Amino acid sequence: MKRTQRKIELYDTTLRDGAQREGISLTLEDKLKIVKRLDDFGIDYIEAGWPGSNPKDEKFFEQARDLKLNFSKLVAFGSTRKANTSTESDKNVISLLNANTNVITIFGKSWDLHVKEALKTTLDENLNMVSDTISYLNSKGKSVFFDAEHFFDGFKNNKEYALAVLKRAKDAKAKRIILADTNGGTLPDEIREIIREVKSYLGKNAILGIHCHNDSELAVANSIVAVQEGILQVQGTINGFGERAGNANLCSLIPILQLKMKIPLFEEEKLKALTPLSRFIDEIANITPNDHQPFVGKSVFAHKGGIHVSAVLSNPKTYEHIDPELIGNKRRVVISELSGTSNIIFKAKEMGIDLNKNRPETRKILSTIKELENQGYQFEAAEASFEILLWKGLCKTDELFDLIYWKTTVEYNERLKEIYAEAVIKLIVEGKISHSVGDGNGPVNAMDKALRSALSNHFPSLEKIHLSDYRVRVLGGSSGTGAGVRVLIDHTDSEETWTTLGVSSNVIEASYIALVDGIEYGLRKEKIRKDLKEISKKFQ
Repeated sequence: MKRTQRKIELYDTTLRDGAQREGISLTLEDKLKIVKRLDDFGIDYIEAGWPGSNPKDEKFFEQARDLKLNFSKLVAFGSTRKANTSTESDKNVISLLNANTNVITIFGKSWDLHVKEALKTTLDENLNMVSDTISYLNSKGKSVFFDAEHFFDGFKNNKEYALAVLKRAKDAKAKRIILADTNGGTLPDEIREIIREVKSYLGKNAILGIHCHNDSELAVANSIVAVQEGILQVQGTINGFGERAGNANLCSLIPILQLKMKIPLFEEEKLKALTPLSRFIDEIANITPNDHQPFVGKSVFAHKGGIHVSAVLSNPKTYEHIDPELIGNKRRVVISELSGTSNIIFKAKEMGIDLNKNRPETRKILSTIKELENQGYQFEAAEASFEILLWKGLCKTDELFDLIYWKTTVEYNERLKEIYAEAVIKLIVEGKISHSVGDGNGPVNAMDKALRSALSNHFPSLEKIHLSDYRVRVLGGSSGTGAGVRVLIDHTDSEETWTTLGVSSNVIEASYIALVDGIEYGLRKEKIRKDLKEISKKFQ
């Protein structure tokens, strides 16, 4: 899609405003990867940083000169010149020019409180700072966007002065004038009325943008109202990253604009890249994805209640406001104590298995699941355990091994300041007794080693399977240290990753259950899938 076809410009500030979120620290390599991904997706403008603020951003813009972007335009961000300083000698302005981007966004104060209290200068000097900086950058051939910081608060406090700041920016030939709700406290009806007054004051040829923060959880709503009032440019971040409560979330704004407001932004295949983009940014930023984030979250098209699932299977529109596949997400059905037979059937169908809900086996599995979930199991987080349960409930299977006993011990050496753990396990595998010992830095690690040692001679492919993550959740917190626990374990064989779980009042027993399921699934997953498909043919 060509840039000129869009009625709305998308301006991403993940690398600048988004990176100010607590807990995010992007490397130079991270920033370059994100720019490439945003360009591939089709963002109009990428605000890549503030070159005058830190050495990392200065180095980024040096390397960014070699980037070959297909769609996006890089933007350098900075402030107006300092008070009572010439624009030509202002270090921040010089850094902006050295960034070598065609587009520069500068921010200036539009709230008289900030002019007096933060800048410690006069209202007239602030106006000069705005116009001087924009005019000077224009003279150097740059396209200048003016970000009116704290505009809505400034307007409510001193309307005449806030509008005068915008007028100076317009007269200085700023290409875009961005209205910023920097504190995130403005309500949608206020946004609407203020934008109408701004448009009336500046005239038709002023091109406006909106930049909202989410402190009142209204950043997306306020941005939508601004679009309805005719602004051209929408600013935000991927996943709503940003300082404090974050910025307007482009992962919500984009599908709302295109799918609900019918404003064409992306071709169909491009829009499907939205959910993968969201998860890519989370991964690069080392942020745990918000599974319940609208549109792109893993759980926002998940259905748990049996009645809901039955309706969705009949017609997805009953409980889904859009088709998740339009934005690269997918429908999920989770298995829980709220499940009906429809959940089991849908989940099995995801695995390529067609079940008949009227068969007693299906209802028996449902009964088993409800009983287990009453104990604390949650199969929605451990689909491999569910698949094993389904397999054992439908097919005649031999156990991988029979347990005789296991034992773990933990010792602490005060002199060495070290913990030593040992696990002993005795199994019957293929009719033979296998007795093994494992040691490790904890009882679960020792148990894992003992299990592997006991099974490795019988199952050589176990060597490819590795434990990749281990998580414990305490159940029934009122019982304190005597509470039950839910253990989830991720295993991988370099081709796939799967999750299993165990529940017990004893964390070692819960870990053992999850370990065994994880190992069994890894060793027998091909047989499990084959058997389930064969049995489903008989049910048809």
